[in-house]
Amino acid sequence: MIIKRTLSFVAAAAVSMSAMAWQPSGKVECLAPADPGGGWDFTCRSVGNVLQDLGLVDGSVQTVNMAGAGGGVAYAHTVSKRAEDNKLLVAASTATTTRLAQKQFPGMNADMVTWVGALGADYGIIAVGKDSEYQNLSELMAAVKANPKSVKFAGGSARGGWDHLKVLIAAKAAGADKLPSIPYLSYNNGGEAMSQVVGGQVDAFTGDISEATGFLESGDLRVVAVLAEERLPGKFSHLPTAKEQGIDAVGPNWRGFYMPKGASEEAKSYWVEAVDTLYASDEWKKVMKSNGLIPFHPPASQFDEFVRNQVQDIENLSREIGLLK
Repeated sequence: MIIKRTLSFVAAAAVSMSAMAWQPSGKVECLAPADPGGGWDFTCRSVGNVLQDLGLVDGSVQTVNMAGAGGGVAYAHTVSKRAEDNKLLVAASTATTTRLAQKQFPGMNADMVTWVGALGADYGIIAVGKDSEYQNLSELMAAVKANPKSVKFAGGSARGGWDHLKVLIAAKAAGADKLPSIPYLSYNNGGEAMSQVVGGQVDAFTGDISEATGFLESGDLRVVAVLAEERLPGKFSHLPTAKEQGIDAVGPNWRGFYMPKGASEEAKSYWVEAVDTLYASDEWKKVMKSNGLIPFHPPASQFDEFVRNQVQDIENLSREIGLLK
């Protein structure tokens, strides 16, 4: 049903969009809750370009970076200062639901925004510098098991955030104990974290494949594991999974948007259909392929429920590994 519906949007995008009661005029703002260089920034900039290419906005899509509190600053800004803004999209991901699950946005919950939709999933990776002594995930986790404090990890989420959780998921699957003792250094975005690993200040990077593409292509970073059920397609097919190394760790990170709860119903409908149209387009398929995203696009009617369920699942996981009491 959703496939037919989204394809119909693509076939008649200009007609269907222009026929709607509301459509954005002038500048649209996409809020990336981090500094330039990470996954949220990638989401805003790549989606903004395709929205313009497809004619789904008649003006520009401006990416505004608002780092802080693992996305909490942008979330609070949306809820308190932009509550009725029809032309605001905010980049979101599993990192967002993780922070909500761990009560890291004080006084706020998933009900306070409108969840627009997802545009693909970005699998987690663990990577080391090109000259690292660790040749694979098994060697890296053997060091962690021998001494949990001996390997330092860096990521673009706050401590306890999704990047941190990926390390703990892998370490637990490898049989390590004392998980809270594993050093994790938090940076404002994945770019900063990778620079620390490439520079030799930190042993390993934890993040997502899309944000690491540049460092992989330059040869400065070497992936020791993709946290996926099976190898990624295309140019990433040579990268080994954790599972094939005997470590049953999987960490998918969806990418999508939320928008203000108080926006008009017409605006909400417009952006849901715009995201459907964009997701089904050839232009977006090219972006997904070149950045390692895999198909992931729950029907609009199910996305809100998906988000709520994920928040609950991550809350349960966080309690299990000692990050929540």
